[in-house]
Amino acid sequence: MGFTTVRFGDARAYLFAATEIARHGRYPISAEPFYFRAPGYPFFLAITTFGRPDAIPLAKIATAAAGSFVAPLLALLSARIFGRRAIALATGAAAALHPVFVRYSADIQSEPLFTTLLLAAGFLLLAATDRPSTTLALGAGVLLALAALSRASALALSPLLAAPLFDRRFPRRARAHLAASAFLGFALALAPWIARNAVVFGELVPVNDAAGNTFYQGNSDWAVRFFQIKSRAEYLRWVEALHRDMQRQTDELRARGLGSPSQRARAFVAQALAERRADPLGWARLLARKAWEWMRPYPTPWYWPAIVVEASALAYVVLYVFAAVGFAAAPRPGVRAFAVAVLAVSTAVHVVILVVWRFRVPYWDPVLLLYGVFGAGGTLLSRWTR
Repeated sequence: MGFTTVRFGDARAYLFAATEIARHGRYPISAEPFYFRAPGYPFFLAITTFGRPDAIPLAKIATAAAGSFVAPLLALLSARIFGRRAIALATGAAAALHPVFVRYSADIQSEPLFTTLLLAAGFLLLAATDRPSTTLALGAGVLLALAALSRASALALSPLLAAPLFDRRFPRRARAHLAASAFLGFALALAPWIARNAVVFGELVPVNDAAGNTFYQGNSDWAVRFFQIKSRAEYLRWVEALHRDMQRQTDELRARGLGSPSQRARAFVAQALAERRADPLGWARLLARKAWEWMRPYPTPWYWPAIVVEASALAYVVLYVFAAVGFAAAPRPGVRAFAVAVLAVSTAVHVVILVVWRFRVPYWDPVLLLYGVFGAGGTLLSRWTR
C-alpha cells in the first residue's frame, strides 16, 4: 500500500479535520460537504502525530500502533472467558495475522482505533463484573464513549453497559452499583463533546450530524440502485451521481432556512421514508439484501479481485463454522449472551441505517475470532490446547 500512500476514500476528510485541530485548536464545522465526521480519530491523529497529521508516515504509524492492541486484548478476553492459556495465545496470534485487521491498520482509517477502544471497553466491563470494581466499570463506560466518538454506531451498544445487573454471583445492590458506574463513565466522557455541539449548533448532537444523511444513503432509491451495480466503473458513476444529488438537496434545504443538523437529518429521513413507503415490498427486499450484505462471508465481488473474494469466502466460512462450534461449547453463558447481543445489535443498527461490509469487521470479527479459535481448539487442536 505504501508508507506515504493514502488510498482509503475517507482518509482526506480525517486528515483535514486533524489538521484543523492542530492548526486552529478546534474541530471544523464540517469535514464533508453534507456533515461532520465523528471527532475521535481526527483528535487521535492530531495528538499522536505531534500536530503534523499531514505527515502521512506519522499518521500511518499512529494508526498501526492503535490497531496493534487488538491482538493482545483478544488474548486477554479469551483467557478471562475460557481460562485456557493455549487458546488465549492462539486467539492473539490469529488476531495478529487476521488479514482484515492487518489491512485496516495500513491506511488512514478509524477502524484500528475503534476496534481497540471497543475491545478495551468490553474487557474492563468483564473484569469489573468478575471482580466487582467501580473503577473498572467506570473505565469501561469511558472507553465505550471514546469508541462512540470514533464511530457513532457504538452508541447503540451503550445499553449493554447494564450487563453486570444480570450476573447473579453478587448482591443486587453491588450489581446495580457496577452498572451505574459504567453508565456514569459513559456519560461523563460524552458530556464535553455534547456541550461543544450544543454551543456550536444550539442542538443536542451526541457525536456528529451524519445519521440522517446516512439513513438516506441506506434507504432511499439510491440504495436500491446500489444493489444493481455490476462493476467498479458503475460504482464510481453511482457515487458521483449520489453526491451531486445530496449536494442539490442540501443546497435546497439551506435555501429554505433548514441548515441545522437536526433539520437536515429530519429532511433526509423524511425523504428516504417517503421513497420507501411508495414501494413497501421493495423496502422489505432492500432490508433483506442489506442483511445479507452484512452477513455474507466475502467482500463485494465486483470491487475486489476474484482471488480475494474466493479466499475470503473460504476463510470466513471456516471461521463461521468454528465460531458456531465455540458458541455451542463455550462456558459462561452470560458472556456468550453478551457476545450474541453485540452481534445482533450491531447488525440491526446497520441494516436499518446503512450497510457497508467493512463496518461489520470491528463488531463481528473479534467475536468470531474469540469463539472460532475456542471452537477449533476444542476440536481440531484439542491435543495442544487442553
